[in-house]
Amino acid sequence: MKVEGNKIRLSFDSIDQGLTTPNNAPLAGFDIAGADHKFVHGTAVIDGNDVVVSADSIAAPVAVRYAWANNPIISNLNAKTRTGELLPASPFRTDQWPGKTYQKARMTIEDMGT
Repeated sequence: MKVEGNKIRLSFDSIDQGLTTPNNAPLAGFDIAGADHKFVHGTAVIDGNDVVVSADSIAAPVAVRYAWANNPIISNLNAKTRTGELLPASPFRTDQWPGKTYQKARMTIEDMGT
């Protein structure tokens, strides 16, 4: 992660043949925050092998989160493979702030009451 003015540039390891979205749709699932720790939905674009995230309301960003929710419905960042397959990016965050964390739900048969 590198702050560039009012944007954050994210670089990735192991992206194989580059970054993309299904059907080249706009990126979704990125949130960005300033020093106040308040996240807002960000605008994200692929720039070469990086993703650049910004939001009009964040003048001095310090952190980004991607697909950081209990059920991230809208998240579409993928790495392209040599065979043309798309591998979805895992949820991540650049901050280490304490607070609410999200984990995958585990459901058992007992939880369903059967």
